[in-house]
Amino acid sequence: MADLQRHPHIETAVDYHHAVARGAVGEELARFFHDEAVHVEHPNLFFPEGAVRDLTAILKSAEQGRHTLRDQTFEVLNAVAAGDQVALEVAWTGTLAVPLGDLPAGHVLLAHIAAFLEFRDGRIIAQRNYDCYDRPPSAQ
Repeated sequence: MADLQRHPHIETAVDYHHAVARGAVGEELARFFHDEAVHVEHPNLFFPEGAVRDLTAILKSAEQGRHTLRDQTFEVLNAVAAGDQVALEVAWTGTLAVPLGDLPAGHVLLAHIAAFLEFRDGRIIAQRNYDCYDRPPSAQ
């Protein structure tokens, strides 16, 4: 992982993912984002219409996630930086704290994520996620 942290924006991107994994909310999470940040989550298994969030919605979503997930991990498999842009390949796991549809609490979700982050003034101004979730057993 040390090789991934040579570019300062990659280091910030990895630190941001670690903060999300440990359940950061409020100011602890907001410090990674520019005030004008926009997060685009492209359609996926859990958000079939996708989602677009400003900073207020990003922080609200993090609060909601703390109630939905017991824990989560992000393993950054690859990272590339060019100027103020970073592309990450990430393996994600999340353990449900509560039932979600047909899935019981305790079920472990898996996703393969491509995340593209743009920085302004050292903070994330834009994030685009392409989250590919493994199908839950009931969906197979």
